[in-house]
Amino acid sequence: MTKIEPLGAVRERAARTVIGAARTRPCTLVVCRGCCCGDPRKYPGYDHDWQLARLRAAATASAGRLAVRTTDCLGPCDQANVIVVQPSGEGRRRGGKAVWIGWSMGDDCTDEILRWAEAGGPGVVPPPPTLELQFVQSAGERTRARRG
Repeated sequence: MTKIEPLGAVRERAARTVIGAARTRPCTLVVCRGCCCGDPRKYPGYDHDWQLARLRAAATASAGRLAVRTTDCLGPCDQANVIVVQPSGEGRRRGGKAVWIGWSMGDDCTDEILRWAEAGGPGVVPPPPTLELQFVQSAGERTRARRG
């Protein structure tokens, strides 16, 4: 005979499974490489490939505490290059939200992003004050602000 669980119990078990899967999620850097970000025609004096290789090398050296992925256009092209720092599972449990960083080029900016992410990122440790100056609104926040 099959045991029938109450719907609430099924939903609670499903929620625990999803949350449990995200529990070990590392801090993740989402690097825009769409129409403008990473385009040497827009920023010819910057080595975009070198930055991405450096971020990936840091992720490899982190033993799973940091991840890097690329994506197509994130939207705020006037603030290229854009990197989104997504909180780790621990950071999310502590209330951390994804942070969008614009104009993310140069050694200093790359260093600050890596130090913050390696230390735990959003929700775990505060960002460097100079990096906060480069925080930009996400595409969704920009749309909501226009609708006002």
